[in-house]
Amino acid sequence: MVTEARTGKMPKQISYIVGNEAAERFSFYGMRSILVIFMTQYLFLKEHQAKEVFHLFAFANYFIPVFGAILADRFLGRYKTILYLSIFYCVGHGILALFESELGLYAGLFFIAVGSGGIKPCVSALVGDQFNRSNDHLLDQVYSIFYFSINFGSFFSTLLIPWTLKAYGPGVAFGIPGILMGVATLIFWLGRKEYVVVPPSGEGSQFLSVIGYALTHQKDRKPGQRFLEVAEQKFSKEKVRGVQAVLSIFAVFVATTGFWALYDQHGASWVLQAEKMDREVWGFHLESSMIPAINPILVMTLLPLFSFVVYPWIEKLGIKTTPLRKMGAGMVLIAVSFFWVGFLQSRIDLGEQISVVWQLGAWVILTA
Repeated sequence: MVTEARTGKMPKQISYIVGNEAAERFSFYGMRSILVIFMTQYLFLKEHQAKEVFHLFAFANYFIPVFGAILADRFLGRYKTILYLSIFYCVGHGILALFESELGLYAGLFFIAVGSGGIKPCVSALVGDQFNRSNDHLLDQVYSIFYFSINFGSFFSTLLIPWTLKAYGPGVAFGIPGILMGVATLIFWLGRKEYVVVPPSGEGSQFLSVIGYALTHQKDRKPGQRFLEVAEQKFSKEKVRGVQAVLSIFAVFVATTGFWALYDQHGASWVLQAEKMDREVWGFHLESSMIPAINPILVMTLLPLFSFVVYPWIEKLGIKTTPLRKMGAGMVLIAVSFFWVGFLQSRIDLGEQISVVWQLGAWVILTA
């Protein structure tokens, strides 16, 4: 790690990572915004088939990071993992742009899932690697910039790419995200001489080994010892406590599984619902795949509102806004948003012509 005196300066290499992230997120969300419409209107897949492909792709994007993390931690390191898998990412975009077929769709999504999923656990960790005790007070600031760049890229791509699909067809609409991913990879590569690169450890975390040892040696447990503490006969106390910490948050992550399963519906089911609604708003015609652009707008608007107004007000009422309480409130709100969308769908099924503005209310609740 870098060891300069406490300067208060932002590491200059952060600009390469943030630039890479903004361009990469533009490419990903731009491609994803037209995916369902491309499948139903250009490849003529049935709606249920399009949803299946979309959600399988979403699953892959959040399952492959497990292997991306192992690849980075044990073999390649974060820098090489990001660089090499970004090339896979570019290949996937190229396949989608060049081959308007089901085979091209599946091949392109496979390469994108490997690239996007593989780099997902590495980028934010690489940001952290660039800091040390001399400037780690700037981490909150840089992660705010990092998060803003994600929403910035998402917003503009979700507006531009659906219009491009309508005006110029799939080749151009998928080609632009591909070009942006190429730009993202180039930006990242340009910072290669500036990054603090932490080498791979070459060994696993022994997470499963600790659990396995504890399971098979319960007979050796002493009075007062916890379930995992018997593993301290073989492993260091630090490793055992690390496993305990991970297991303690499993319940939280299990609860969030349902949240994200519902949340990702907005890229498929909600887009298909918007396709059946009146999308003339204040004299403008909105493409159904443009509607999700409201999400990053709301994120960038509601984030400071909640941080500086809503949460302080709740705290003044004597209610502590802990992360778990925020998560619980979020799960209630997402349920409300789906009741809202379900009610709208029931009216559509009865033949009513409903303005897409009514769906925007559900977006506000979902994002909050």
